[in-house]
Amino acid sequence: MTDRTIPDLPGCGVSTPPERSPHPAFLAIYLLLGIAFGVVLTRSEVLSWFRIQEMFRFQSFRMYGIIGSAIATAAASIALIKAAGARSVAGDPIQIPSKPLGRGISYAAGGTIFGLGWALTGACPGPLFALIGNGVSVMIVAVLSALLGNWIYAVLRPRLPH
Repeated sequence: MTDRTIPDLPGCGVSTPPERSPHPAFLAIYLLLGIAFGVVLTRSEVLSWFRIQEMFRFQSFRMYGIIGSAIATAAASIALIKAAGARSVAGDPIQIPSKPLGRGISYAAGGTIFGLGWALTGACPGPLFALIGNGVSVMIVAVLSALLGNWIYAVLRPRLPH
């Protein structure tokens, strides 16, 4: 497995060939959707370290409600994608492969690392760019750390038990 490149590994890289990349107009739409999502995150106070602290101290249901509704929305969306046989912008069928649980050690380790990062930064990785957009420039360090962590994982992935 060491002779394979990162894009050859399942789940790594882009499966769509460069000649079938989305039209540049879609990039503008994606940017606008990202900005709108950042506004929603800001208005709902999901970015607030105080709200995150409230959640971890079990002082408020707010964040659990938001996370629960996101999970329900994602589950309904995946069911709809599967039922409709939806295709990507490039025309490829959208396939969501199942993942074996095994003993769950990799999920526990990954969840622990994720949780530690969340606790140390005071922010979930999802809204890091929205935090930067809101003027919390120290989150640039968190983004760079997340990118470094992803790069390290990509390098170590062939030697990790999956």
